[in-house]
Amino acid sequence: MLDLISKGGALVWVLLGCFGLALAIFAERISYYHRAGMNVGEFLAGLASLIRRKNYAEALQECVATRVPAGRVLHAALLRHHSTREQLKDIVQEAGQLEVPRLERYLSVLHGIAHATPLIGLLGTILGLMNTFTRLNNENGYATPAEVANGVFLALITSALGLVVAIPSYLFYSFLAAKARHLMHDLERAGIEIVNILEDNREPAHAATTGGAQIVEFRKTDSGSALKRG
Repeated sequence: MLDLISKGGALVWVLLGCFGLALAIFAERISYYHRAGMNVGEFLAGLASLIRRKNYAEALQECVATRVPAGRVLHAALLRHHSTREQLKDIVQEAGQLEVPRLERYLSVLHGIAHATPLIGLLGTILGLMNTFTRLNNENGYATPAEVANGVFLALITSALGLVVAIPSYLFYSFLAAKARHLMHDLERAGIEIVNILEDNREPAHAATTGGAQIVEFRKTDSGSALKRG
């Protein structure tokens, strides 16, 4: 195998470098997505309990402690929990948009590797065939079928290797893109539900006035009407 790689030319090492980069991106993203995941429903239930008790300070601390994208979206909403519903919706939307580039980091590189490596392999094959036929021409155009077959075989190494790199790279990309979409769905869910929770637990705009206000009523008397203050 190493002998074939050494005979494939310089582009073989380019393809191997691309494969190494694809593996590194896959490992890094898997690790990041594992750390970024959380049970959004369970976490929101805990936050709702704190918000009902108006314990916003502890709710903010819980969001900070998660260190995940959804937690940062919830934290942004809780910091401005007195805002109107429309303002809260804008806040969580902006916070979610800031998290999307972190979730999609390096995926475009992986997508590029999956599409470029077959073309690099094809380029290596064409260059190999050109080199084979140029060498045969310099030898007065005489070559045995075995020599021609061997030259073509060596030229096809890069095409085969390009596909070997491209197929798993595209599978890596598809898997990671699905994980990123799942986490973005968690961001949207967290943003929508925290707005609803804050709205449901918002204090009424106007407090009741009967509790502390002085009650005034009119009492009729024989001489007319007089004020009776309770």
